[in-house]
Amino acid sequence: MEEIRLNKYLSDKGVCSRREADRLIAQGRVSVDGETAITGMKIRPSQVICVGKKQVSEGPKREILLAVNKPEGVICTTDKRERRNIVDFVGYPTRIYPIGRLDKDSEGLILMTNNGELVNRILKASNAHEREYLVTVNKPVTEAFLEQMRKGVRIRKVEKGEVLLDAVTRPCKVERTGKQGFRIILTQGLNRQIRRMCEALGYRVERLKRVRIMNIELKGIAPGHYREVTGEEYKELCRLLGTGSE
Repeated sequence: MEEIRLNKYLSDKGVCSRREADRLIAQGRVSVDGETAITGMKIRPSQVICVGKKQVSEGPKREILLAVNKPEGVICTTDKRERRNIVDFVGYPTRIYPIGRLDKDSEGLILMTNNGELVNRILKASNAHEREYLVTVNKPVTEAFLEQMRKGVRIRKVEKGEVLLDAVTRPCKVERTGKQGFRIILTQGLNRQIRRMCEALGYRVERLKRVRIMNIELKGIAPGHYREVTGEEYKELCRLLGTGSE
């Protein structure tokens, strides 16, 4: 690709004026492929160009997969009009988006990536990938409740007289974790599924936390923080998805 002066490139990208670009470069705040930029240097648009920690070039695309511990109140959307959207909350320097959803009132593990194919494979309902949750409800958990949850529950969503959801949930694994708590492992992701299952059986969810998606666990990630999924963990995910690990 044709080379271009770095200050002109930053100006053309709308980052700042050429004069401001020269000032940032002189201050050592611009890097090219991880190395501090030099005033007057030329670059190729395919290189990784960062101002501070923010990447401003497309660069060679590196596949990114983050495991994020989402707090309550953060919304799993890329819509910047939502004040507490997950993209701004995480603040990753390159464009990523959430894989599926974890509703605003829930907390725990959400995966974020820049790989659309990975999103499709994880979300595909027929793949029946496991998702594990810890749930606290508003009254004591009975054996009858647990058994009904295991077998499947009919859940419905009706808005303005229109039935938007009417389904019996798949059989799942459920175990008691305390007087008013249980662990549940689902292989489907219907809208607000656990909350609707509990409501159908006369219970109200007071706390819902996702702790695992397939082989990726929340363990060790503080609320509001994230880590990259790499190495053997990433290879195992690819194996479970039936894809290559490279």
